[in-house]
Amino acid sequence: MSETPRSLPAKTRRKQLIKATIKCIAKNGLSGTTMADVTKLAGLSLGIVNLHFETKEKLLVETLRFITDEYRNGLDKIFFNENLSTEEKIRAHVAFDFSRAIADRNKLAVWFAFWGETKSRPTYHSICADYIDEIAQNLTQLFSILKNEQNYQSVDPELVCTCYTALSDGLWLALLLTPKSFKADDAKTIAMHYLKTQFPNNFTMT
Repeated sequence: MSETPRSLPAKTRRKQLIKATIKCIAKNGLSGTTMADVTKLAGLSLGIVNLHFETKEKLLVETLRFITDEYRNGLDKIFFNENLSTEEKIRAHVAFDFSRAIADRNKLAVWFAFWGETKSRPTYHSICADYIDEIAQNLTQLFSILKNEQNYQSVDPELVCTCYTALSDGLWLALLLTPKSFKADDAKTIAMHYLKTQFPNNFTMT
């Protein structure tokens, strides 16, 4: 006998509600998302979402934490993988940035919705700044290691990281706004082309 949404464990119900929130934000925006919409989409009662999150704001914060943790944990698995070379880690980072799990249009819409509110919402700003700083440090370290391994005298790892991050954000936006004409593989190709210009002895296009 399969479990109904109401009979699932608490942790599973929380995740179910967060996933429903992601879809609602993607469709209606942060302000247009209601607890009623979320519970209806999740197939749960309003009492359940109130039990787990108490308020809409707490639900939104936990949704932001969910997508940032998913992103950070995925990249940590790459960064701390001792079986990968430096170049392989950077390639894997790019592949992850434009993977189906991360470059999902609903999630991209959620990223941009929260980023747009960071100026007026200190909690959103704190969560976003924390993961951005950590990932930037790790990626800059990879660029620094590759610079030393291949003796790239003129490479500025911090600048390369800043440029790559700005490029990937722009590519995410293109994936969100023009899904019919611009695909994840296109974004990945552009990102790798940029890295090839900075590290010409690496990142041979296959």
